Formats: sequence, structure tokens, C-alpha cells
Amino acid sequence: MITGDDPGVSLGAGPVDAALVGAGGAGLAVLDQVARGLLAAPDARRAASGGPGRPLRVALVDPLDRLADRPADRTWCSWDVVGSAAARELEPAVHRSWRRVSVIGTDGAEQVLDLAPLRYAMVRSEDWYAGVAARVDAAREAGLLDVVALRAPAEAVTDGPQRARVVSAAGEVEATWVLDSRPAAPVRAGATALLQHFRGARVRTAEPVVDPERAVLMDFTAPQPASGLAFGYALPSDARTVLVEHTEFSPAVLDDAGYAAALDAQLERALGPGAGGAVVEHVEQGVIPMTDAVFARRAGRRVLRLGTAGGAVRPATGYAFTAMQRQARAVAAQLLAGAEVLPPRPYPRRHVWMDALVLRGLADGSLDGPAFFTRLFARNPPHRVLTFLDGLTGPGAELALMATAPRATMLRAAALDAAWRTGRLAQRSARR
Repeated sequence: MITGDDPGVSLGAGPVDAALVGAGGAGLAVLDQVARGLLAAPDARRAASGGPGRPLRVALVDPLDRLADRPADRTWCSWDVVGSAAARELEPAVHRSWRRVSVIGTDGAEQVLDLAPLRYAMVRSEDWYAGVAARVDAAREAGLLDVVALRAPAEAVTDGPQRARVVSAAGEVEATWVLDSRPAAPVRAGATALLQHFRGARVRTAEPVVDPERAVLMDFTAPQPASGLAFGYALPSDARTVLVEHTEFSPAVLDDAGYAAALDAQLERALGPGAGGAVVEHVEQGVIPMTDAVFARRAGRRVLRLGTAGGAVRPATGYAFTAMQRQARAVAAQLLAGAEVLPPRPYPRRHVWMDALVLRGLADGSLDGPAFFTRLFARNPPHRVLTFLDGLTGPGAELALMATAPRATMLRAAALDAAWRTGRLAQRSARR
């Protein structure tokens, strides 16, 4: 990979076809799909780069080089259809997958869910970064792809009619398209904003006390916050190693002592007597916005938004991995075709509206979150629930899901949402 601080490289050699501002999961997913497309169809670079003989040029603008360092900075979990093209593509990076998962209610009752035809997959970032790096290197060595890495934060992104310019301390570059995945404020505020915040630990026990086939998707026996919900999960790698996490949807994060106590309690629930002798191998912690605010996919004529900044986080669950992959496939295909680039809408509008109702109910306390999710799984085929949460169901499946939701609570949320939207429209009209 070429780097901007390499004295043998001139960034003035010409513009790049695409600049990825922020080279995390969303940005690298696009680079990965570009590399896959070039390797699968080498002639694709003719449309993308304006003709044969020149590789497609991509700039990465980020202080971290995840392709070289491959940090264990996150774990992605998602579901896909067993044997599908998406599942086959992801398979080399999948650390573990399960065909059955458990949901545990506040009373300790456990539902074991058969996910067929889906699976639930866990991907460790270090494994996924390694796979992306290998494909990028293969495309580069074949003369199909040229990657310039500016190892510094972007200081300015300037839009233009034909190209945009990205400026950083490591240099600057002009690009036909800029794909920016850095955190960004919404273009329109929502009615509700919660945070999904979590702390997780990968632990190893002295004795084999873990059932490697028992993956707990949601354990609602955790103490519940006054507003929102809390749950734990436990995803085993083997009989002695498991990723355990405490997660909350609530208005504010916990302090360090709060996370430590919650995670310790979840470890004890997951491991039983084996918790005391467990060795922590890795800790991860984060915060994900959960809001019905509107995020723009376009920030200018040549500047687009990806990932969380482009609305890829599912408002009512915080899941984003599969939506980011779908966006990446679409954007890469547009780049390779030399077409107009615009990431697709991550979720249908009606899904975003339904999520807004759930968020409103969780935030004001009218919706019992643990009961809501356990009821959905108890009264619907698990694949229907998960496919909906991935934004891929049709109206028929959605009506069936709505029929199993608490009607009075959701009708109240819908009425409040309608009143809020009407008020917002009135305010806009008054400003004109």
C-alpha cells in the first residue's frame, strides 16, 4: 500500500477515483467490494478509471491503518441466509456461527429459537481486516487497484462540480467521489434519541464450563433502567472461551463502576461457578446512537455519507453490519460502472417509522422493552423477526409482526408520533 508520508510518492500525480474518509468498517467494506469486483472482472476497471491501462485509484484518509495493523477493535454480529452469496462471501471471516440462539425473559424463562434458514454469525474485526487486506493486495499486485493512504484525520472536505478535495496533515487529494463515514450530525432532528451503550469481555475459563452451541442473543434478567432496556448476551467460541456483554438502550451512559458491576453480573449469569476463575482476554466498549433523526446519504455533489453517518444503524436495535455491506456492494458497483454514486437507502421508510414508534415507547416508559422483544420472538417465526430487523421484509410479514405487538401501546406511540410530525410541519410553514 502506498502512503502519503512516503517520500517516493507524489500525491500530485493526479486525482483519485474515490477517497474514503474514515477507513473503518463502512469505508473498508467499500474498498473490499471494489477489490472483489476488480478481481472477478478485471475489465471492470475500464469503465471505472476511464479506460484500460490505468488502475482504479482509491485514497484512504484515516490516522489508523487497519489493513496493516488489523486491530481487535470490535466484534460484528449479524445474520444471513445459510448458503447465500452474502454468507459465502463472509464465511472466511466468520469466527463462529449458530443455527439456534436463546432469548431469556426477565423471569428467566428461555426460548430456544431455530433460525432456519438463517444463521447468526460473529465476525472479529482482526479476521475481517486481514481478509480485506489480502484482496486489496491481490488487486494491487494485478495492476487493477492503486491505494493511497493518508494517515491523518481529514481536516477539510471541499465539494466541487467535478471533484471534491480532501485536506489532511499527511497531504491532500482530489477525488471524483468522496465517501465520508466519520460521525456526522443528522440533517433533521428526531423526536427520540437513546444511546445503545455496552461493555463486553472475551473471557477464558480454567475449566470447560461453556456450552459452545448455546448462544444467548438476549438475556433480559439484567436489572432494567428506568427508561429503555438492558440485556446481556453470551456468544461462545469453545467450551472455555465466550464473549459476554452487557448492553443498555437508555438516555445516558454508565460510569466505569456501573459497567464493571453490570458486566461482572452478566459473567456470573453466563458462566455460573466458572466466572470466578475466568481470565479476561479482550475488552470492548462503545456507544451507538439510536434515534429517529434523519441522516443524509448525500453531503454535496461529490461527497456522500456512509455507515452510521449515512443512517446505516438500525434505529431500534443498533445493528448496522449487514446494511453497511449492502451499501458497500451498491457503491462499489456504481464506482466500477463509472456511474453516479449514491449509497442506497439502508432501510425502507416504513421500517424507520415503525422503529420510531418503538423508540418513543422505550424512551417514555410506555413500552416494556424486554416483554416486547420476547413476545415478538414467541409469537413469530424467528426468521421473520430477524429479517424485519435487517430491513428486508415485505408488507405481509410486517403486518403479521404488528399483529403480535402490544396494540394499545403502539397505537398511543403512533398518535404521539403523528402529533409531533404535524407540529413540525406547522413550524416549518410558519418560518416560510
